[in-house]
Amino acid sequence: MQSKPTAYRPETVRGIIEFKEVSFAYPKSKKVKILDKLNMKIDCQHSALVGRSGCGKSTVFQLIMRFYDPDEGAIFLDGIDLRDLDLEWLRAQIGYVTQEPILFATSIRENMLLGKSDASQEDMEEALKKAEAWSFISELKDKLDTYVGTEGSMLSGGQKQRISIGRALLKKPKILLLDEATSALDRQNEREIMNTLKRVGK
Repeated sequence: MQSKPTAYRPETVRGIIEFKEVSFAYPKSKKVKILDKLNMKIDCQHSALVGRSGCGKSTVFQLIMRFYDPDEGAIFLDGIDLRDLDLEWLRAQIGYVTQEPILFATSIRENMLLGKSDASQEDMEEALKKAEAWSFISELKDKLDTYVGTEGSMLSGGQKQRISIGRALLKKPKILLLDEATSALDRQNEREIMNTLKRVGK
């Protein structure tokens, strides 16, 4: 994806997302429509997409992030077609946490800095506390400098997910997309993180 030469970088973001007659099929399976003339408007502080596996929930998030563009129709942010917005600016406004946490074979610190390259130690600790991750990280020998292994293999699924959520919160995004992001957590941690996210969103 690329930005148009005249792409917008709005000064403010309200966060109203609207799908108008959006149809989409992945490039490798053009005969299989994932979305077919979807119309949807999200203009509240907290919204949830609910549906069976494979119904297109993750696809909606990927289209909002402009990993793909619709085959038909258009998606708008605050009334502006996403394709008319500067792509770097758009993604800077969004925190995205996938169902399968993505960590690289480096330290927790370096993985966090991928969310915000100029983040301070204090910024990282604050974000990780909000994600209920700092309690276990602070007990590690090397703390933020702990090596996570290939794809985070040195950590549990729940630990990886909490770091991924912390990385998204580090950006202080205007829009936070959680794609079943608490699926690897136990009910207590899930409840604590969701309460935190509600407070952050106010």
